[in-house]
Amino acid sequence: MGMPQLTKNQSLVMGALAHSDGPLSAYTILDKLRDQGFRAPLQVYRALDKLLEYGLVHRLESLNAFVACTCPHEHEHDHGVTAFTICEDCGQVTEFHDEAIEQRLSTLVRAQDFKTEKTTIEIRGHCKSCV
Repeated sequence: MGMPQLTKNQSLVMGALAHSDGPLSAYTILDKLRDQGFRAPLQVYRALDKLLEYGLVHRLESLNAFVACTCPHEHEHDHGVTAFTICEDCGQVTEFHDEAIEQRLSTLVRAQDFKTEKTTIEIRGHCKSCV
């Protein structure tokens, strides 16, 4: 299964995130898209919900903001664990995946007979440019 067919609103929200330098809150997205006919936060949240479901966007819980997924989407993939470094100074967010971390966490979780829905690791600190 390839890329899902996005609605106009989903495409606009995806575009705003893809062209942003950093994470955006739903309200910032709303402000950016007012000229495209967005009037209510609900329009943004509906689009974000679908984009999250498709795995095209990630929510950064600690910032209550959203970023476009930087993984290639040619094939359907189970993200497993998504990890981010978040710079406290400039706000730069970098997404990465590490199989060793994923395997270790899934072993720990299985040992507790726990079924995970989503795992996101957010590492806050200072990027190379800001240190």
